Amino acid sequence: MTVRLSVALHAVSVRRGDTWALKEVSLVLKAGERWALIGGNGAGKTQLLKLIGTAVWPTPTGREKRSYRLGRRHVDLIEAKQRIAYIGAELQDKYARYGWNLVVFDVLATGLHRTDLLQRPIAKAEQRQIHTMLELCGLLELAGRRFLSLSYGQKRLVLLARGLIQKPDWLLLDEFYNGLDMGFRARIDGILGFALAKGQSWVVSAHRAMDIPKGTTGLIELRAGKVREIKRLRGADLARLQARAGEGTRTSPEVRRPRSPARAAPVLLRLAKADLFVEYREVLRDVNWTLRAGEQWAIFGANGAGKSSLLKLLYGDLSPALGGVIDRTGFPRGTPISAWKRQVGLVSPELQTDYGVDVSVFELVASGRYASIGLSDAPTAADRKSALHWLKFFKLLAVAKRRPRELSYGQLRRALFARALTGRKRILLLDEPLTGLDPRQRAVMKRLLEDLMKQNLTLVIAVHHPEDLPRGMTHALLLRDQRAQIVDSDSAT
Repeated sequence: MTVRLSVALHAVSVRRGDTWALKEVSLVLKAGERWALIGGNGAGKTQLLKLIGTAVWPTPTGREKRSYRLGRRHVDLIEAKQRIAYIGAELQDKYARYGWNLVVFDVLATGLHRTDLLQRPIAKAEQRQIHTMLELCGLLELAGRRFLSLSYGQKRLVLLARGLIQKPDWLLLDEFYNGLDMGFRARIDGILGFALAKGQSWVVSAHRAMDIPKGTTGLIELRAGKVREIKRLRGADLARLQARAGEGTRTSPEVRRPRSPARAAPVLLRLAKADLFVEYREVLRDVNWTLRAGEQWAIFGANGAGKSSLLKLLYGDLSPALGGVIDRTGFPRGTPISAWKRQVGLVSPELQTDYGVDVSVFELVASGRYASIGLSDAPTAADRKSALHWLKFFKLLAVAKRRPRELSYGQLRRALFARALTGRKRILLLDEPLTGLDPRQRAVMKRLLEDLMKQNLTLVIAVHHPEDLPRGMTHALLLRDQRAQIVDSDSAT
């Protein structure tokens, strides 16, 4: 009989700067259990997962205890760590931040070796294990691809395979389904179902009921760093989460065609015969599209369809292939792209990855006026005024002196919204903008976006969930099979 790891926490607290991320947390996780971890942004979910996974140490208070057991035997933190696999957006971000661009086969090998990078040859027996796991996860055709060339969903699937190949007693899945389309969700459900049949334990943090895997049996709710409830997960709990998140309230995007004006609105940007390549792979082909002032565009498509790449093209981080045209009104060719970026706000998972640099949250927000990563000079009075306004709006003043990596995923997403809105913006490019936000924050953000549209700000929003769109969208673009097609609301999902 296989003996698996159990975890016990007693009166454990974690302090980050002047804030207690966790306060007097006590719980017992027994082998074979599967828990959903819920709570608002900043409630302490990620810190609790890291604490369980030994990546975070409790703040000494004299009362804290953290213990791990295999049956009746106590194990130390080193052995416990070998039996736990943490997977989430933060891990995925590390590969981009540090340039870890291994081929997929080698990424799984690092899971076997429990290292970040490949440090020794892969043994024959290990090669067979990796091949089996790639086959189980439907990743064989990607085995030779570089990790950073994969789509968002493909990366998440590879990291799950890397975690499972370790044969962990516990999977810690941190907002694991964020940013994934229904196809990738179904693939992950199938893989977790296979792991469940083998007795896999897990703790999954989530804001939406649809992000809690089948087979989850317990519920832990955090609020302001404290455990508010530990209970058996029931259907009524899932229904409550669905209602909070507005899941299922809109099965297709609300896209309203505007009345034809007497005169066409001014053109802001135009693409003509644009082909787009990323890492020498063709992502989009022959895109012809015009963005006019006051239009509000929803962008749809599966993971890997090119939504993020299209937004990068519009922002100026990518360029069309030779022969394609991108015209930005008022910015003739030869104009520094930084001048364009100062009028365009951007929120994206990739931008969130970039903020591993050592800047304060205040500097992060103020840098939006210059489309930079942090400030190169001391902030001006105008910089301070604009940054403080949006920090206050997003309730981030209390963490303004902290570093981005000290924030929760949702807090950092709100900080990037604040950054995108500093200065005078004409266009907002939003890539899955509500990912990682709790239901209350999503509702606040949608109302804000609706207000911004009324002020004639032009929005381009890429989403998977129709309920994440604000009211008032006027156009929809569907990316599929490397093509961009203008669609109506019924065919966009």
